[in-house]
Amino acid sequence: MTVFGAIGIAGTGMTVNRKWMDAISDNIANVNTTRPMNEEAFRARYVVAQAVDYGRPAGTMVSGIALGSTDGHVVYDPDDPNANQEGYVRRPDINLGSQMTQLIMAQRAYQANAAVVDRSKQSYEAALQIGRS
Repeated sequence: MTVFGAIGIAGTGMTVNRKWMDAISDNIANVNTTRPMNEEAFRARYVVAQAVDYGRPAGTMVSGIALGSTDGHVVYDPDDPNANQEGYVRRPDINLGSQMTQLIMAQRAYQANAAVVDRSKQSYEAALQIGRS
């Protein structure tokens, strides 16, 4: 594999991780979104990643976005403006702890791919220095 190949593969990983972090951020922003009982709950977004090991460039890609349940969970909150006559609203089925854990994993993966790009760049610059000597 060439230095440019490593940069390309790490770049695809960074793209997937950025989209993963975007989806998680959207989920976290809507964790407390309420809807009336006759409407669907906010649907969590989950990035579906796929390895690309054929042709060039190899790496990863986002093959789709999976959506969470429309049922959500029913919560008694009579003060909510979306509450029905009995005081119930529909909230998304999003676990904040799980989302924060996934966010940390996505950030670390992004940082790891960025480090690969940086190391590859340093290797390429070192090779250029050797050629100049």
